[in-house]
Amino acid sequence: MSPIMEFIRDSRSVGIVLICATFVSLVVSNTGWSASYMHFWERELNTPLPELHLPHTILHLINDALMAVFFLLVGMEIKRELMVGELNSIKKSLLPIIAAIGGMVVPATIYSLWCGGTPFSSGWGIPMATDIAFSLGVLSLLGKRAPVSLRIFLTALAIIDDLGGILTIAIFYAGDLQWSYLLYAGIIMIALIAMNLLKVKRYYPYFILGLLLWYFVFNSGVHATIAGVLLAFTIPLHKIEELEHALHDPVNFIILPLFALANTAIVLPAEFGSIYTSVVHHGITMGLVLGKPLGIYLFSMAAVHLKIASLPTGMKRPQLLGMGLIAGIGFTMSIFMATLAFSDAETQLVAKVAIIGASVLAGVLGFVFLRLVSIKPSAAKAD
Repeated sequence: MSPIMEFIRDSRSVGIVLICATFVSLVVSNTGWSASYMHFWERELNTPLPELHLPHTILHLINDALMAVFFLLVGMEIKRELMVGELNSIKKSLLPIIAAIGGMVVPATIYSLWCGGTPFSSGWGIPMATDIAFSLGVLSLLGKRAPVSLRIFLTALAIIDDLGGILTIAIFYAGDLQWSYLLYAGIIMIALIAMNLLKVKRYYPYFILGLLLWYFVFNSGVHATIAGVLLAFTIPLHKIEELEHALHDPVNFIILPLFALANTAIVLPAEFGSIYTSVVHHGITMGLVLGKPLGIYLFSMAAVHLKIASLPTGMKRPQLLGMGLIAGIGFTMSIFMATLAFSDAETQLVAKVAIIGASVLAGVLGFVFLRLVSIKPSAAKAD
């Protein structure tokens, strides 16, 4: 096996590539090439049929179209685990839902304690989000120290968290929903479910309807990536493993690095003094770094104690807390919410700097904590 293929097959490679892409993007964004670099991602695409209302910049193409493929992959992983894997019992599948609720309610509450009654109170949704791509990338750096159940749990939690974020945007932050497009999307979903029930085995009917589903969701005002999750849940279970294998490398080593490069093209301010003293900075930082792990851990332990749910096989309580820290990586969805919550550029910049700083801190703390409390499988057997 070539060195390149060995690196790709390494479980830590996705995290390494994402971190490198983020570092490069932040550096280039704050050098003399900044203007050209930023312009590249915002460049208008010449679409042959503009009346179709497709993504009109490279950034939108990545975030709205390519990332739907990433959500398709993680959606299939969730379906497989719900059907035959670590989440195949009611008690185990309930836990990520309850944990995600805690991971949204507590950060939003902490932010409101800092910023409630101020002109910045509308930003309460910012620390609710978990960035799936970056959080899984950091978790992958632990290699075999992180059990498969931990990755599946974080994936499920982050998906539910993102769906909660999408609902928050749709209800509290987004403009008018396009109900006609939502109706068309609903009709396509009914057709996809019918195909599943009729046991249609070929891929292409699912993909053709999946493209239509994506188009209608994209134009409905709901975040387009949810179409990937919806499509994943209609694909027959026996086809999922083959499709996962086909999508793994393109998603992890092309789509996610592009996503990281495009979404970290942020010009940092020359002076940070006023940012670090802002209540917006405090609310977001405390919400992501403190609120996320507290909410996830406390809600999960309450559910386990009340026998509503149970921890996945192989997961220990300290690992749950460490995973909660990693879930504090808000990044993309948080930045998106910040642009919706605040109309002025100055407050948006404060929020973005806080999100980046809090996400880095949460990722480092979560990685270090999990590395300390987790034992390599080989070491555990030796004992």
